[in-house]
Amino acid sequence: MSATLADVTVPDAPLPARVAHVAVVVPVRDEELLLGRCLTSVAAARAVLLARGGCTLDVVVVLDACRDASAQVAARHDDVHVVTLDAGDVGAARAAGVRAALARTSADPASTWLTCTDADSAVGADWLVEHVDLADAGADVVVGTVHPDPADLTAAQWHAWRATHEPGRPNGHVHGANLGVRASAYLRAGGFTPAAEHEDVDLVARLRGTGARVVASDAVDVRTSGRPVGRTPGGYAGHLRATLLRV
Repeated sequence: MSATLADVTVPDAPLPARVAHVAVVVPVRDEELLLGRCLTSVAAARAVLLARGGCTLDVVVVLDACRDASAQVAARHDDVHVVTLDAGDVGAARAAGVRAALARTSADPASTWLTCTDADSAVGADWLVEHVDLADAGADVVVGTVHPDPADLTAAQWHAWRATHEPGRPNGHVHGANLGVRASAYLRAGGFTPAAEHEDVDLVARLRGTGARVVASDAVDVRTSGRPVGRTPGGYAGHLRATLLRV
């Protein structure tokens, strides 16, 4: 079982507006090898959500200082809106993606759900449905779990990782590859700010400071790259490098 709102909300607190629009923001920096997998998985999750009805949806891909063929990969997916910048900064890229997403919808920020994943990640088919269900149940922020792609690890490394992660007990760690936030709460907290890394952790800390209702859940687990060297100085790749490299 995932964490519930009973863990984080004041009893009898009024529920926020139901989600009417979902925006998916994907920052990209030189991910031509993995971006196609990511966008294909987002498209599958989009189809599931739209088939259920009740929401509109938009996908924004932010090509940030890309020097490879990421733009060509994104162009093969005609259901995404592409933003290009040359910041070389994941915080700035996420912020630009959110700005573009909000500019593309007339939905009330209180009923708009912003979801983030990364270009080296693949979401499950129920990813967006689970995010919306948690939002409709009262969450302002969903801190989802991630797992490294077993194909990138040795058998011993995968076993070591699984030994420290118990299903149904999300650890509450913040991952930009699996993060959701109500747009009104995002704007109130000041949004993503420029940062080479940990822009996601910083945002959630500020959201908590505003009293936003934060839910940690592994019902929305996302597979991400298990590479030991990523696109930021540390990030998830740095975490894996520190914890699994010697296994």
